[in-house]
Amino acid sequence: MKTRLKLSLLITASALISTNAIAETLFWSSQATPIEETQAMREQVLSGFGGGVSFQPADPGPWLTRIQAELGAGSGSIGVLGALHGDFTPLAGNLTDLSGVDASAVSPGFMELGKLGTDDQKYIPWMQATYVMAAHTDALEYLPDGADLMALSYDDLIAWAANMHDATGQPRFGFPAGPQGLKHRFFQGYLLPAYTGSMVTEFRSDDAEQAWNAFLELWEHTNPASTNYSFMQEQLISGDAWVVFDHTARLADAFNQQPDDFVAFPAPSGPAGRAFMPVLAGMAVPETASDKDAAMELIGYMLAPETQIATLRATNFFPVIDVDFPDDMPPSVQAAGAAIAAMSGAEDALPALLPVGLGDLGGQFNQVYNDTFERIVLARQPVRAVLDDQADALRRILEEAGAPCWAPDAASDGPCPVN
Repeated sequence: MKTRLKLSLLITASALISTNAIAETLFWSSQATPIEETQAMREQVLSGFGGGVSFQPADPGPWLTRIQAELGAGSGSIGVLGALHGDFTPLAGNLTDLSGVDASAVSPGFMELGKLGTDDQKYIPWMQATYVMAAHTDALEYLPDGADLMALSYDDLIAWAANMHDATGQPRFGFPAGPQGLKHRFFQGYLLPAYTGSMVTEFRSDDAEQAWNAFLELWEHTNPASTNYSFMQEQLISGDAWVVFDHTARLADAFNQQPDDFVAFPAPSGPAGRAFMPVLAGMAVPETASDKDAAMELIGYMLAPETQIATLRATNFFPVIDVDFPDDMPPSVQAAGAAIAAMSGAEDALPALLPVGLGDLGGQFNQVYNDTFERIVLARQPVRAVLDDQADALRRILEEAGAPCWAPDAASDGPCPVN
């Protein structure tokens, strides 16, 4: 009798273990692949999820291969997909509509990107990295009258730079125009979209000409040594620049070394909006997921403020919602986080995504923007003539790659056109 009871208990226990294993939601991610990030995701981020989850990261190639295999088979074990925006594009037709997930805390601009050009919510934003502006506190007294640091326009920025230049006798704006600087991202994701609402199609438009003329004005008050600058934290710390633009990772040392001396703030706005370039990761549910309700519950859990903060600690990617940062966060996170939240949550926010679909031609695409800067700003060639010429180079690259448009440009059936 005792033997039968023990056997019955063992069978019951085995069934429970099996049921729990089946109930676990597989979170298949192309992000947080470094070992330390993977461990932190499992132990610090996902351990509080009551439904049971198995976090499995993979590099983008294997990540895509597995989900494509499951979709081809018509069934699979993946519950939630985690990836960058561009990784979801080829899967759009095989992703579950997530309109039922409460993501009201996420900015409308990000949610629109998650629709992938459709009427359905194909993915829910998860985390982001981006670029911001930073300034030495000494620069703040020269802000134009009535200007709001957290809601500047490009006209405000130009006037600010002019005020500093006139008052101190030195050009105090700094720009990462050196060989390793990320200047092309500024033109692609910030300046041009802010004036044109476009990264590609309106490259040679009258609005684009206005954008470059505005940058020429700003350049008059820019430290000429900027052509050697790459990581702007160095120029902030040395005092060679008082106001700068750069990626958050390339500004961190300034805030962490001298937290009381610097402030971060959003990118300026132009006539078309407050354009900025997020590196946006999202979460999606493939149509082959066996338990879509559990998958959506996990996505909801990932949007909770405490989970978003834990994700920041684990991955160094910032939240996609407005959160209160704990006091033990590094000063660089505190400063950049507030600026990013203000930028992505602004009423005129205009996300401009990293280029998608260019393959090996990505470097040539970036070079078009760098060449345009060098010809217009450094060589002082006529803006209109340069834009007409460079537009032809841009068009050839997009046609060779066969790359359709990405945000902020409207979706295209074929290669993204350059008007």
